[in-house]
Amino acid sequence: MPNAYEKRLIRVLDHIHDHPAADLSLDAMADLAAMSRFHWHRVFQAMTGQTLAQAVRRIRLHRAACYLVQTDRPLGWIAKTCGYDNLRSFGRSFADHYALTPAAFRARGTNVLAYDLRHPERTAMFEVEIITTPPRRMITVPHTGPYHEISRAFAQLSAILAARDLYGHVNGMVAVFHDDISVVAAADLRSHAGFFVDDALEVPDGAEDLTLAGGRHAVLHYRGPYSGLMAGYTQLYGTWLPASGQEPRDAPPFELYLNSPMDTAPADLLTDICLPLR
Repeated sequence: MPNAYEKRLIRVLDHIHDHPAADLSLDAMADLAAMSRFHWHRVFQAMTGQTLAQAVRRIRLHRAACYLVQTDRPLGWIAKTCGYDNLRSFGRSFADHYALTPAAFRARGTNVLAYDLRHPERTAMFEVEIITTPPRRMITVPHTGPYHEISRAFAQLSAILAARDLYGHVNGMVAVFHDDISVVAAADLRSHAGFFVDDALEVPDGAEDLTLAGGRHAVLHYRGPYSGLMAGYTQLYGTWLPASGQEPRDAPPFELYLNSPMDTAPADLLTDICLPLR
């Protein structure tokens, strides 16, 4: 059963994702967690591996990056919606994190991943290879809504693992996407946030036990911020697949996350986009 600390952590993380423009100060979140400021800061950092300020900043900026790439919303609206008082503070924080101003990041558009952010003169297609994998067990939390907000489900699952000291059973991070964004409304998109786990783990309350089917997969190796992942999908489905002679299997694509945004710069994040093949 969930313990009191797990419930507190999930309550706070859900609030941050639901209200990125709200007062997310340490005092406010300590009140929400029903703990003293002194103790809550230490509990949050010990359970998540990051300070509250780092978590808030990462969630806000990821949301902002997705708005920049996937919508035409004005910069002022994005700044305010993501919790920044003015464009100057938003621009400074965004540039510190993404190595580009918001305007420059938007100008790259969905092709942001076709560039090395540190060497914009370089352009290249992403590498794709075909591999065969065995079935893999995972524990997951389901998510319904825009795919770029799946980080909420990962936060919930991470809280469950941390509160019950289960990370020793984990050996990889994965997201499975069940619907086509071109035909299903964003609010109705279904996905699962998950971790690969060993067979010894008993599924904790609040999580689901699923198996990722093995077999042949086309794997596109993607480097860069998650907000630009659509560029990888565009290449995989729009360029590579038609030219490959391969046929996709009736199974959802999934993403394997090879490092973590908690300790890796956005330009250096590594993701494998995996397309099941017949």
